[in-house]
Amino acid sequence: MAWAEVPVDTGSPAAGAVLLIGIPGSGKSTVAAALAARFAASAHIEVDALQELIVSGGRWPSPERDEEADRQIFLRARNACLLADSFLAAGFLPVIDDVVVRRAHLDFYRATLTGGPLHCVVLAPGAAKAQERNLARDKTLTTDWSPLDAAMRVELADEKIWIDSAELTVDETVDEVLSATGLTPRQP
Repeated sequence: MAWAEVPVDTGSPAAGAVLLIGIPGSGKSTVAAALAARFAASAHIEVDALQELIVSGGRWPSPERDEEADRQIFLRARNACLLADSFLAAGFLPVIDDVVVRRAHLDFYRATLTGGPLHCVVLAPGAAKAQERNLARDKTLTTDWSPLDAAMRVELADEKIWIDSAELTVDETVDEVLSATGLTPRQP
């Protein structure tokens, strides 16, 4: 087989994608990496890392109204979905983590990711626990994002999978995600 003929996509795409959402400090990135590690073929798509790809003109979300930052929230979600669809087609289970607290943002993910089923999981340890975790991190957050917890609980109340991970270890949280989604890890 010539180099140009190497197929990228497999005949059997992955079983779907996982979207771990919650407020800063809810454990999304840590749990996403641990969940992805349970599968023989997977990818962790950290949406904050996609934001960091913007070299000039990037605007991070802020509590103040900022239309450009809001536009970039959807840009990074679109890019996460493009990556996830590509990984799905190549047989890798994508695990996306993002701060999603608004219905319009979650609906955008659902409309944009088209390569397979999207398993949405809300990590909800509560505002106090998330704030405690944020204060213990290596990276310093200059904004208290805990008020987003109340907004998320109102706007996304009808979501099926909520996990209170306040007292769970990372492995226990991953077990809960697997149980709730019905996804079964495959080992090589």
